[in-house]
Amino acid sequence: MGLLNLLINDPLTFILLAIPLLYSIIIHELAHGWVAYQMGDPTAKSLGRLSLSPLKHLDPIGTLMLFIFGFGWAKPVPVNFGNLHDTRKGLIFVSSAGIIANMIFAFVAFLLFRLLSPAPGSVPATFLYYLAQINIILAAFNLIPIPPLDGSKILMGFMSERFQYYLSRLEPYGLFIIIGLLYLGALNPLIAFFRWIILSLIGLLLP
Repeated sequence: MGLLNLLINDPLTFILLAIPLLYSIIIHELAHGWVAYQMGDPTAKSLGRLSLSPLKHLDPIGTLMLFIFGFGWAKPVPVNFGNLHDTRKGLIFVSSAGIIANMIFAFVAFLLFRLLSPAPGSVPATFLYYLAQINIILAAFNLIPIPPLDGSKILMGFMSERFQYYLSRLEPYGLFIIIGLLYLGALNPLIAFFRWIILSLIGLLLP
């Protein structure tokens, strides 16, 4: 169900879902730009994208799709990999940054849930539940190795330049490929597998 229907039918749940969703996406993109800046690329910083302001990150079409269909996207933080001190490491570290940020958010949500023990169905419990689940899904989804998702760039960092070239050629069509595979349910097993890995890692860290 899209957020628009949720806003109309259940405004409280809409708020408890929209806030963690919005800032989970923002933190994901911000992490890309921050790591790129640390590795020598000032592009995101010079464009004002190292910011927590939603206005800096929201994509009009992606936001509309999110409200109507429940599937959307933010504006990717621009990264010039040619500016990085080490291009190959940059592909891996910069592309991993957003995924790691989402995993940290999920870990913090689980940790707070365990420490605070909020009553089931309460506002804090619902908020922390959505915060954890949204970040796990974002991390798992972005691990898919199809351009322009982060998983493809992480994979490029370990592969030859020739493989990088062929994979990058898919990027103009990647969004359509992803939407088609999602519609067919072909990506569900892969997302479930990545989700299991993320939950397993978080489980190892929780006291």
